[in-house]
Amino acid sequence: MLPLGALFCKPFNSRPPPLWAVSSINDVAAATNRASCRRCRNGFHLKLGSNSSRRLYLCNGARRDSPPPTITSAGGNDAVTELDENIRKVVQGVLWVAEGVYILWLFLLPYAPGDPVWSISSETINSLVGLSLNFFFILPLLNAVGVHLLEAPVLHPMSEGLFNFVIGWTFMFAPLLYTDRKRERYKGSLDILWGFQMFLTNTFLIPYMAIRLNKGDAEYIPRKTSQLGSIMTNGAPVVGMIGAAVCLLSTVWALYGRGDGNFGGISERLEFLMSYLGSERLAYAFIWDICLYIIFQPWLIGDNLQNIQKESVDIVNYLRFVPVVGLVAYCLCLNLQQEN
Repeated sequence: MLPLGALFCKPFNSRPPPLWAVSSINDVAAATNRASCRRCRNGFHLKLGSNSSRRLYLCNGARRDSPPPTITSAGGNDAVTELDENIRKVVQGVLWVAEGVYILWLFLLPYAPGDPVWSISSETINSLVGLSLNFFFILPLLNAVGVHLLEAPVLHPMSEGLFNFVIGWTFMFAPLLYTDRKRERYKGSLDILWGFQMFLTNTFLIPYMAIRLNKGDAEYIPRKTSQLGSIMTNGAPVVGMIGAAVCLLSTVWALYGRGDGNFGGISERLEFLMSYLGSERLAYAFIWDICLYIIFQPWLIGDNLQNIQKESVDIVNYLRFVPVVGLVAYCLCLNLQQEN
């Protein structure tokens, strides 16, 4: 039979004493011969001293690994590692060297085909003026439909096609520059930059590509988009269609334009193109521009895929490597609501 007192006692461990109770500490201290440090569930250790069983020590048992140092860029909120930082500096240096080579070789030194800028011939000047008057084939097309307010200069269709092809490609860079996520690192006017790019192409685009690699300013204040920038951004699909039409027309014009003139067939025109590239500094510079655009187009588009409509990101990411076509795709698929 159980003793009467056992019927009135509380169930065993129904309310255990708190962890810091003196009796509990004494029991634990008696069961161990040295100081112990045990990990608790909450990430702390309970350390019991062997010399004094009434002392309680808490130590942090969850070791925190410090994150690797990162460099935060305010312009695009980028976090780059030290390796990325070194690559950024190298690429930036290469771009500045390329700018120096571009200016020296194409403008100043006499070794490239054609005349340098300081000894340019009157024939080259007349050719440049004629190409500018036939900008986007506006005058030749107006004359073709009977509008003769101003007569278009008659130049070789291959030179006209090459000139307008590069200018049409350059024209489509406007929406891309005005929506570039790193454009704030360029402190100058994008209107002036793009305006000069239309006439001097990579003379101004190369420095922009280098400057946009600068570290972002944590205290920068975003500038209000200019009126020209708003027009080019909101009208990006129109810009893309115009640029695509000009580039396509330039190709057709170079091969078949001015058929009533004595410019020969396709083989004769290609032969003229080879001679033209080897004798005219302007034509030779256009080849440099095309090669640089082939590099800069996928680079810039790849950095700004977040500006594209979500359903078109994959196709634009693929087409950005196709000259001209990638830039047309960017203009047509730009998310205008996001930009506004």
